[in-house]
Amino acid sequence: HERTILSGVNVIHSLLELARFDEAKSLTRDQLLPAARQSLGADHDLMLKIYQNMAVALRDNPKRTRGDPRWNQDSRGVSRPAFDFNTENDLREALTIMQDVVQRRRRVFGPAHPTTRVTEQDLSVMRAQLARA
Repeated sequence: HERTILSGVNVIHSLLELARFDEAKSLTRDQLLPAARQSLGADHDLMLKIYQNMAVALRDNPKRTRGDPRWNQDSRGVSRPAFDFNTENDLREALTIMQDVVQRRRRVFGPAHPTTRVTEQDLSVMRAQLARA
């Protein structure tokens, strides 16, 4: 099952590279996140890649559609997706998702891990974009 999820991550990454943001978000939201959530833990590397791809889709989509997953913290402080149909600022949402991914990567892989560093760079780019917005 993990290989199937990895294949889905790769498809989504390809869709993002092709600027097919709506398809990437739809596939992530409707199929990949539910399957991955059921079989992987929240801190699994593939889950973090899925969340990161979702943040990129929110950040880069020029159309910014309604009905995207929003991220809320539960009573234990854990970020979880929830649906909220007020999508006034998807860039802020992307930033929230990416901050969560960076925190998890630091905790799981450590701050010196190459994937953690790349994710931190993506977060810096998002912060700069938000500052300009």
